[in-house]
Amino acid sequence: MLLQIFQRLFALLSLALLGLAGYFLWSWWRLQEILRPADYEGPMDTQDWRLWTGLGLLAVSLVGRLPLAMLLGRPDDDGDRMQRGAGQTIETSNGARLFVEATGPEDAPVLVFVHGWGMDASTWYEARQQLSSRYRILTFDLAGLGKSSQPRDRRISMERFADDLMEVIGQACPRKVILVGHSIGGMIIQTFCRRYPETLNRQVLGVVMENTSHTDPSRTTILGDALHALKPLLKVAMRLDILLQPLVWAMNWQSYLSGGTHMAMRLGGFGTQPTRAQLNQVSLLATRNPPAVQAKGNLAMMHWSATEDLPSLRVPALIFIGGRDLVTKPSAGETIAERMPQIRPVRVHEAGHLGPMELADDYNAAIASFADEVFTRGARSADGVQSDGTIAFPRSAERRAPDEPRPFM
Repeated sequence: MLLQIFQRLFALLSLALLGLAGYFLWSWWRLQEILRPADYEGPMDTQDWRLWTGLGLLAVSLVGRLPLAMLLGRPDDDGDRMQRGAGQTIETSNGARLFVEATGPEDAPVLVFVHGWGMDASTWYEARQQLSSRYRILTFDLAGLGKSSQPRDRRISMERFADDLMEVIGQACPRKVILVGHSIGGMIIQTFCRRYPETLNRQVLGVVMENTSHTDPSRTTILGDALHALKPLLKVAMRLDILLQPLVWAMNWQSYLSGGTHMAMRLGGFGTQPTRAQLNQVSLLATRNPPAVQAKGNLAMMHWSATEDLPSLRVPALIFIGGRDLVTKPSAGETIAERMPQIRPVRVHEAGHLGPMELADDYNAAIASFADEVFTRGARSADGVQSDGTIAFPRSAERRAPDEPRPFM
């Protein structure tokens, strides 16, 4: 939610910049009409600085993203990160058509990834690159975002997202899985666990939540107190986004071209310096996805909480906590870690809200270790049964940091 607020503020600044460019160009043209009589050929101050200032501001408004991306991001070689595969489409019971992609060996253990709000499944580029050699990676676009359509009645809620996740698991992968969710994806997983407790430890063997909240995210951002006080105004702003979507979309595109959206995503989303491709990807997705859908999702999150349900969510879990996360303060992850019975915190001190992208090596290594442990839980290893009668874990399940707790039992 905070990223969308940052995006809107920078979009307004970008629009003001475009208006200022128009003013300087108009004032220069108007001066020429006033100061240059038809029969006068002598020198005069035509204030050409207005012309050049206006043209300069206009150039920034239209192509400012190019130099800004070079300044804000580091060089990279992942320019094809937004390329989508053929995938398949799943129609849910509420009429939404969800675009689902699968990579990795068909007979490998399955990880189902749920992306953050305003994005789409292409943000799991690093996860697919690093994990698909060992696991079946299943990703999908949330309803209304990316290549997925909204439900028939265009209503959006956290419960519906959880139901969609259940249908993806049932239709695209009727096997045992681990669920991985970033930001709203983690909130959807909490809702899923609350609505489908019978799947836990049976079909869903574990869950991973990255930089997520346990309650209304307007309360758990770095500006939580101020945003909560302004909640009535935020709701009005979101409803205006729905009503005036074409105008908001045009404003967002202008902000993308000027680099305003890149500034918003860099300041609000990343704790370290992202690659240029990463920065451009999240900026483009935040711009391209429909403002009305994003507004509906923000409204749904404002009325959501799973805090009281956390003690009853009994399934092996990881919670990633970003030390530089402005969108979801570390205290939100700490609360989840304290309340869920079988959860293990993973603190990534340099990570911002988009930590799974910017520090993918750290996130995906921890996910792989967790998956090794969970998928082999209860299986006999080559070392057989221990002297005390318990089952030994395979060596792959023992790869963990010294300060991590023992494997889930």
